[in-house]
Amino acid sequence: MITIGSDIPTIGCIKANAHALARYAALCQEAGIVPMIEPEVLINGDHSIERCQEVTARNLRVVFQELAEQEVMLEGTILKTSMVISGLKAPNRAGVTEVADRTVQTLMRTVPPALGGVVFLSGGQGNVESTAHLSAMNQRWGDKTPWNMTFSYARALQQPALDIWGPDNSKVEEAQQAFLTRAKMNSLASTGDYTEESEKAA
Repeated sequence: MITIGSDIPTIGCIKANAHALARYAALCQEAGIVPMIEPEVLINGDHSIERCQEVTARNLRVVFQELAEQEVMLEGTILKTSMVISGLKAPNRAGVTEVADRTVQTLMRTVPPALGGVVFLSGGQGNVESTAHLSAMNQRWGDKTPWNMTFSYARALQQPALDIWGPDNSKVEEAQQAFLTRAKMNSLASTGDYTEESEKAA
């Protein structure tokens, strides 16, 4: 995980993290397993979206350089990445369209087309926020990227169900429905078909 701050991340931190990911990927492939590498740039902090884009681009360039040095087959690798997004405490957080455009532009500049696929982590975004960002990426860029862009969310799928189920074990079915709803919304987002109306109809 990469944290953005006034003097961080250092290039040493980025290289060490990237090397560990590349060794993991190489070992997975030696064992016949498809590696899912996760060079996450954390959403914590007050950084601007411009600063996040700069750090994310640098991080991904180093990651793919390390993957090449470890002779990792990109066609058999999945990138699980964070979005280019303003920090949670940023005074003026970027909107959905800007997040979508800056994220995909960064990927197009740094990620080789041979990669097996791109999946996003929600990384502390709100449940609906992360869905809207993914859908905007696919609406605006889905036919221009060499790889599919989909979701690998945990909290953004599970949190509504946990909020319902945690306090009351009798609400199992309601919790299951909440999880199913988030799964359906993100399924729509992975093809760019999600809208605000989708949430209202769910």
